[in-house]
Amino acid sequence: LTNIFMKKYNFNAGPSILPQEVIKQTADAVLDFQGEGLSILEISHRAKYFQPVVDEAEALMKELLGVPEGYRVIFLGGGASLQFCMIPYNFLEKKAAYLNTGVWSKKAIKEAKGFGEVEVVAESTNSIPTGYDIPQDADYFHITTNNTIFGTEISEHKLQEIYAKKGNVPLIADMSSDILSRPIDASKFDVIYGGAQKNIAPAGVTFVIIKESALGHVSRYIPTMLNYQTHIDGGSMFNTPPVLPIYTALLNLRWLKEHGGIEWIDRRNQQKADLLYDCLDHSKMFVPTILDKEDRSRMNICFVPKPEYEELKDDFFKFATERGMVGIKGHRLVGGFRASCYNAMDVEGVQALVDCIHDYEKKL
Repeated sequence: LTNIFMKKYNFNAGPSILPQEVIKQTADAVLDFQGEGLSILEISHRAKYFQPVVDEAEALMKELLGVPEGYRVIFLGGGASLQFCMIPYNFLEKKAAYLNTGVWSKKAIKEAKGFGEVEVVAESTNSIPTGYDIPQDADYFHITTNNTIFGTEISEHKLQEIYAKKGNVPLIADMSSDILSRPIDASKFDVIYGGAQKNIAPAGVTFVIIKESALGHVSRYIPTMLNYQTHIDGGSMFNTPPVLPIYTALLNLRWLKEHGGIEWIDRRNQQKADLLYDCLDHSKMFVPTILDKEDRSRMNICFVPKPEYEELKDDFFKFATERGMVGIKGHRLVGGFRASCYNAMDVEGVQALVDCIHDYEKKL
């Protein structure tokens, strides 16, 4: 009974933590949406009171990220995995360039190879490569800004290097796991996309921020549902959209704005990352999987036991679980542990994990 009511700290990699007030507001809408006497689960997406939800969600995404004129934000289904196909369908005429930084990059590369030549300019799973060239005849250059499995992230410094070397090549980014976690220069990208189930909404909706002038330059026929122009023209409502996740996304975007926007969450995310990485860098038992501090993800902090403590990993997991830590087991490709510290995870939660590590190490 005690365990049922223990405070839980949700470090799951995704679907992930959401602000408690957003969850409560969503739950209220499940019972009665805006006093209409209907659940958000059963209202028509064509109803006059749902269109403002989509419009405000798009406006807030643009406002929070500083998206300039000439861009649209659309909300789709299918996750980032469908975008791996939609991107080359809509943009790859002859050749595309990709930076391979892990599992999700590899999946995107695999799909793109079905549409034309793909040049992988560099690859690494435990660091962010530098020193490569971006072919200037590429139809686009694709990056994955944060890598949930191995725990790397493209720093602002390395993003600036990409901006400088890309020339006139359109830049496309999968930002599934670090969108809205830090400031970005949206004007440098032709497309930013991602699954929303990390920092925006429950699983089921995908966001795409797209420069309208970038469309319409491939000669192939694009199936209606896979054509971005279809969904821009339809205002994300060409077919029935994922209504509940879009509404929760709106609530979460409001939450972020009310608390201070991107600048506020950037400071808080840095504080959380500094707290946990400092603990791990001085830990008796653990070591971070990413040693280069510039390449460390703030969203997905991965760590493994030192060789002499490998046999204690299951015992630590049991200890941490009893202390309310949820979802800290590492991905099977890496092992060890992973603390996903998305926007809704507060400093208290990270401090609780740090205290857990310290208390366990006192027994060693």
